[in-house]
Amino acid sequence: METVLVGLVMLVGLAGVIVPLLPGTALVLAAGIGWAALVVESGTTRWVVVAVMAALLVAGLVLKYALPGRHLAGSLPRRTLLLGAAGAVVGFFLLPPLGLLLGGVAGVYLAEAQRDRSTAWRSTVQVLKAVGLGVLAELTAGVLMVATWLVGVVLV
Repeated sequence: METVLVGLVMLVGLAGVIVPLLPGTALVLAAGIGWAALVVESGTTRWVVVAVMAALLVAGLVLKYALPGRHLAGSLPRRTLLLGAAGAVVGFFLLPPLGLLLGGVAGVYLAEAQRDRSTAWRSTVQVLKAVGLGVLAELTAGVLMVATWLVGVVLV
């Protein structure tokens, strides 16, 4: 029964990668740690599983931020990206949790419209694609974390 509950918490964590209200891959790791602590049998296998999950979490978080940055490097002015980030912060506080995305998109669009109205929407779509790439990287890491846990469940 505990294993099923841990699996359900991990699914909520995977949903959290897409829905900003939930913790995401951190919740997947926390569930994995809880599972390892609940296992009665002695041995290091369960903690090796948690260590691999933690490494996947770190890799996913690094890729979540590195891939969009690399994707956008040189294509948009730093000012546009900063205004997009500022819009995301303002949006987060005005309309949580969707305001993060909406504010960021509005910030990028307004900055680009001020700079060059003809390319504003194209630049905004480019930023959305980059953010989607980061979410995909974190989701992939989360799925690999759950797969690692499933292997651990079979081994333990």
